[in-house]
Amino acid sequence: MENTILVTRSSMPKLDEYVNEISSMWDSHWLTNMGPKHKELQAELCEYLGVENIDLLTNGHMALELTLQAMNLQGEVITTPFTFASTTHAIVRNGLTPVFCDIDPETYCMDASRIEKLITDQTCAVMPVHVYGNVCNIEEIERIAHKYELKIIYDAAHAFGETYKGRGIGSFGDASCFSFHATKVFNSIEGGAVCFKDKQLGAKLYELKNFGIHGPEEVSAVGANAKMNEFCAAMGLCNLRHVEEEIENRCKVVKHYCSRLSDADGIRLTAVNTEVKSNYAYFPVVFEEKLFGASRAEVFDRLARNGIGARKYFYPLTNTFKCFHKKYDVTKTPIALHISQRVLTLPLYGDLALEDVDRICDIILSCKY
Repeated sequence: MENTILVTRSSMPKLDEYVNEISSMWDSHWLTNMGPKHKELQAELCEYLGVENIDLLTNGHMALELTLQAMNLQGEVITTPFTFASTTHAIVRNGLTPVFCDIDPETYCMDASRIEKLITDQTCAVMPVHVYGNVCNIEEIERIAHKYELKIIYDAAHAFGETYKGRGIGSFGDASCFSFHATKVFNSIEGGAVCFKDKQLGAKLYELKNFGIHGPEEVSAVGANAKMNEFCAAMGLCNLRHVEEEIENRCKVVKHYCSRLSDADGIRLTAVNTEVKSNYAYFPVVFEEKLFGASRAEVFDRLARNGIGARKYFYPLTNTFKCFHKKYDVTKTPIALHISQRVLTLPLYGDLALEDVDRICDIILSCKY
């Protein structure tokens, strides 16, 4: 369809800029294994994100999975079901047990007031998610984790470039994990990163992402292959030069959505946290059918018929996945269930025309009548 609008579109530099960035590889033939582009991106991200240490990986999922493995944890990890599959799968694939905490109805992040009731003698960590770039209740999570000597691993896949009270979001917790997938505000085509303070954790991460290799003739641990290649690092270097412009343009789109939808009965938008410098990663809208006059499914279908790709994100909850059939009790996370059945994320990217935002909003509002 000619006027199709996808839910997102990858940000990309000018072709000439990327070609120029990768041209040196034709001289060096260094394409992977922590080459010059990898090292350059690592240094630039450390500065941009305001973190002490960072390691780059092949994707955001491996950032989560290998961070948990590097911490050598056992037992239960308190987390949220209102997230992408990766969060829960990273826990399960490490032989750990996810314990699902319900979410805050305003931010959609883990409800920190519910965490302590879920702690047992088996609890080893908390894995909160900065959902849609909404920042978790960091102070309360850190208070609880300190009290019970728990590790904190933030899933910060949605929060690239954000600050909270002037601090880079990746500087909180024992580790914060980012995704640089093509759909994110900042992308390296595929990629991910872990920000951390403990250099011993960093050394273990490096070991795990590179087969446990310590030298040409020494393999001292069993590891995976999760290295970022030079082509992805080069794309990251290019996109990092333009990420602030991308965020500014996304802000304009979000403000236009808000101007059109904020006064509509039955439509709930995310509250603004003035202590967060947002990256405007997503625009979630919750439809309360009794007030709005149409269900989420009806809005989704009408948008789709008009060539507009909204997304039921996050639906279904991870604690209802078929692969976990009857293993978890979804009634213990009723707020997450309620939101998952009513939320749509609307198209959002830096070069989305405001005229297209108007068209999307017109279609949504027409569902009321």
